[in-house]
Amino acid sequence: MKSLEIIVFLVYGLGLAFIFLFSLVQLQLAWLYLQAKKNKTPVPPTPASWPSVTVQLPLYNEVYVAERLLEAIAAFDYPPDKLQVQVLDDSTDETTTLVAVKIMQLQAAGLNIVHLRRPDRNGFKAGALQFGLATANGEFIAIFDADFLPNPDFLKRTIPHFTTPAIGVVQTRWGHINQQYSLLTQLQAFGLNAHFTVEQSGRSAGGHFLNFNGTAGVWRKKCIEDAGGWQADTLTEDLDLSYRAQLKNWKIKYLEEVVASAELPAAMNAIKSQQFRWTKGAAETARKNLFRVLSSSQTWRTKLNAFFHLLNSSVFVCILLTAIFSIPVLIFKNDTPAWSLLFHLGGLFVISLLALLFFYWLSFRQLNSHQGGRFLYFLPKLFLFLAFSMGLSLHNSIAVIEGYLNIKTPFIRTPKFNLRSKQDRWQNSLYSVKNVPILAYLEGLLCCYFLFGIYLGFQLHDYSLLFYHGMLSLGFGAIFFYSVKHSQ
Repeated sequence: MKSLEIIVFLVYGLGLAFIFLFSLVQLQLAWLYLQAKKNKTPVPPTPASWPSVTVQLPLYNEVYVAERLLEAIAAFDYPPDKLQVQVLDDSTDETTTLVAVKIMQLQAAGLNIVHLRRPDRNGFKAGALQFGLATANGEFIAIFDADFLPNPDFLKRTIPHFTTPAIGVVQTRWGHINQQYSLLTQLQAFGLNAHFTVEQSGRSAGGHFLNFNGTAGVWRKKCIEDAGGWQADTLTEDLDLSYRAQLKNWKIKYLEEVVASAELPAAMNAIKSQQFRWTKGAAETARKNLFRVLSSSQTWRTKLNAFFHLLNSSVFVCILLTAIFSIPVLIFKNDTPAWSLLFHLGGLFVISLLALLFFYWLSFRQLNSHQGGRFLYFLPKLFLFLAFSMGLSLHNSIAVIEGYLNIKTPFIRTPKFNLRSKQDRWQNSLYSVKNVPILAYLEGLLCCYFLFGIYLGFQLHDYSLLFYHGMLSLGFGAIFFYSVKHSQ
C-alpha cells in the first residue's frame, strides 16, 4: 500500500506542477499583453503599388457555407488584376456542383477565380494547399476556411504590414458569427478570444514563436517554400509550418485589430472532432519540432515559451490524471496523516486558478470594454469554461497520447451549418452525427466518479476538494449530456 500511495501522490504532484508552470507562462503572456497595450502599433503606409495576391479556399463537403464564402471573397476591395482566387475543392458531395455554378457566375463578373480538383485527398488540407501553391501566381497567399466571412478591406489592412522582407506571415484575430447561438458557442468564444487577444499578442510582444491559425491570415509565398511547404504528417499543418518558418528566422506579425469572423461549431460531436484535431496535431507538432526549437539559437525565454506552447495540449493529460488521482489522494491523506503536508500541493491549483482568472479577465475586459467589463458576468463564464475544459480532458487526452505515440488518423473536418441566429437549426443537416460515441459513456461514468468524490468529502468531513470535484462532475456531466442530446 505504501508504494501505491507514493505513485498516487507522485502522479498527482507532477500533474499539478505542470499545470502550475503552464499557468505561470500564461500569466507572463498576460503581463506582456498589458505592456504591449501601452505602445500603439503605427499604421503602415499604403503601398505605392499593390502586390499580387492568391486567395486559397480549401473546401471539403461544405454545402451550407461554400457559396457565402465565395461571395465574401468576390467582394474584396483589391485591384482585380492583382488578385487570383483558388477554390481547392476536395468535396465528394453536391458542394462541387454548387461551387462550380457560383464560380462560373463570378468569372462572368470578371473575377480571376479557378476551381481546382485533385484526383484524391492525399494530405487532406495540407495536400490541397500545397497542390494549389504550384499554380499560385501571387507574391502573397491568403487562406480562408469555408466558414469564414472576411471583410472587403481584409487584404488592404493586412498586406501593408509586410513592412520588411523578414515578415513571412500576417495573422488576424477570429471573430464569431454565432457567438450567442448557445451556451456551447459562448464558451468556445470565451476560450478562443483569450487566445486571439492575450496569448497571440503577448507572444508577439515578447518576441516569442507565434502560430498561424490555419485561416484568416496571409503568407509570403517565398516563406512557405523556404520553410519546406505544407506537410501532412501532423493534423495541425498550420502550427507545424509556423514553427518551421520561424526556425528559419521568418517572422509572424499578429494583428489583433483586424478581425475575420467565422462560425463556431454548435454540435458537441463537431466540437469534439475539432478539439481532437487541434490537440492531437499540437502533440504531433511537438514530437516533430520541439527538439529543433530547444537546440536552436533562440533565447532561453523564447525556448521556454515555445516549450509550453508546443506542449499546451498536454495540460489535458495532467488535468485528467490529477482529477482521477485526487480521490485516492483524499483517502490516503485521511488514512495516513504523514501525507497531509504533501496534500498542500493542492495550493498550486488555487494559484493556477488565480493566474488563469487574470489571463482570461484581460481578454474579456478587452472585448467587452463598452460594457465596463462586468466582472460579475465574467466569473460564471470562467467557471463554466474551466468546467467545460475539464470535461473534455478524457477525449483530448486520448488525442494527445495518440499524437505522441505517432498513431496516425485522418483529418476530420469540422462541419459547419450556416448558423447565424438562434432560430437556425443543424440537427437534421447532412453532416450531423446520429450515433452516441462510446467515449461519451466513459465521460458519464467519470461524472459519477467525481460525484462520489463529493460524497466522500462529506463522509470524511474533508471539504478541501469539494469545489474541484464539483467542477469536474459538472464538466464531465455536461459533455456526456450534450454528446447524447446532440446525437439524437
